[in-house]
Amino acid sequence: MPESERAVSERKRPARPKRESATDASASESGSHDGTRRKTTKSSSSHRLSGRRAAARAAHHVSDLAGKDLEAVTSLEETEQGWMVGIEVVETHRIPDSTDILAVYLVEVDDAGELISFRRAKRHYRGRAEKSDA
Repeated sequence: MPESERAVSERKRPARPKRESATDASASESGSHDGTRRKTTKSSSSHRLSGRRAAARAAHHVSDLAGKDLEAVTSLEETEQGWMVGIEVVETHRIPDSTDILAVYLVEVDDAGELISFRRAKRHYRGRAEKSDA
């Protein structure tokens, strides 16, 4: 076949997708070249939500669910499933402000920031000091 005819016939052929061998496919899926397929798991530290981001997500959930004014993050604790965050909110505005009723909500979020649990732990007046357990 002359050179110009070969170029035309090659342009008319549809391009074939490159096929992976079974070994290549399993290696890309599992990270090994032994032909076995293994489910790869995420490293818990590489995709884990930071404490700061977990607190922000928990505050967002409290705002959506309780519809109250957020006051402060009062606690942050890492759990097996994610984070337990204490969020203080203004339950009732009063005059003077020192008599506002505040509440602490405990919110648990998973590693992606999704809500696991939500509950009000306690209520108190703004102007009153907390009693220590000691």
